[in-house]
Amino acid sequence: MDKAIFNNEIFKTDKIRAVDAKFEAQKIAFSPLTFQAVRALIELNILQEIENAGDEGISRKALSEKTGVSVYGIGVLCEMALGMNVLKLTQDSVDEESEKFILGKTGWMLLEDELTKANFFFTNDICYEGAFNLLESVKNSKPEGLKVFGTQWTTIYEALSTLPDRAKKSWFDFDHFYSDIAFPEALPIVFAEKPKVMIDIGGNTAKWSVACCRYNPDVTMKIVDLPGQTSVAEKNALEAGFSERILTFPGNILDEKTTLPNDADAVWMSQFLDCFSLHQITKIAKKIYSSVNENCKVYVLEPLWDKQHFLASTYSLQATSLYFTCMANGNSKMYRYEELVNALKEGGLELKTAHHNLGSNCYSLLVLQKKRTEKNG
Repeated sequence: MDKAIFNNEIFKTDKIRAVDAKFEAQKIAFSPLTFQAVRALIELNILQEIENAGDEGISRKALSEKTGVSVYGIGVLCEMALGMNVLKLTQDSVDEESEKFILGKTGWMLLEDELTKANFFFTNDICYEGAFNLLESVKNSKPEGLKVFGTQWTTIYEALSTLPDRAKKSWFDFDHFYSDIAFPEALPIVFAEKPKVMIDIGGNTAKWSVACCRYNPDVTMKIVDLPGQTSVAEKNALEAGFSERILTFPGNILDEKTTLPNDADAVWMSQFLDCFSLHQITKIAKKIYSSVNENCKVYVLEPLWDKQHFLASTYSLQATSLYFTCMANGNSKMYRYEELVNALKEGGLELKTAHHNLGSNCYSLLVLQKKRTEKNG
């Protein structure tokens, strides 16, 4: 069960041909421009019109007429898209006058693949401007890019409720896309233990707590999160009809004054620990250790980059670490299996079982328990 799903050998070899490596390097060199070219193709409805044209394809002139974009604008964007394999030309294209564009497989992914869309708009609306400050973020261990949204916050979590609507939507779409997909497979595992009271640390908008209440009529959920988030959770719990079974406890989990309810049968953390450094994860584990009894199960749901089936998923998680560096908090990342387990173990929580490959995004559900001492066996 603990065997790595992803073959890490790919990171130990360098078999790419020099000519291909040079092309990959050019992709990196021009990546800010090519990213914005794709954004323009999407938001100007050019990519959608090309998809609508199907295998027949569509000319520059026709695209200009349908979208209101100049023929010049159509040209520079679509030519770049050809270089990126986002678009292809029809077989009967001979010159600029006769050529017609059709959607390539990569273009289809950008338009239709839910993972790609969540990543793309999250990068554009949350990360793009702030990414210019990545170097300073690494040097200072602070999210220096966050200042594009304001200078009054130390982490993005404090800013979530006040972000511009588009940025807020992209952040939550990204966050929920990843974790929510694993919920249906995680619920039977968690409720096999028949918990009556569950603490949902970092409960965010109450998605998990609502899912638990729908799954099990007897459970009471207790959400511990920042005040801005618990107010949203309360609203969502009320709308779902579970306000009496979903309780909130506002507070910063890292604050010494923040305590956890001590009557829990289970503790749940979904895509939460990646928001903290390994040192902070150990600190959170110690707080849980001091608050629960030895029969309490602690569940950690995380996407671990060395437990993925596909290289695209691993790449996405490695890139997400950069968001944490320059926008979120400056000191956390997407973790590997062993480093996360070891940080929790240092805080007194022992791994009992690990369920990998949950949902289409290959989440891992770690089941931990308070380490038993020799005295109490």
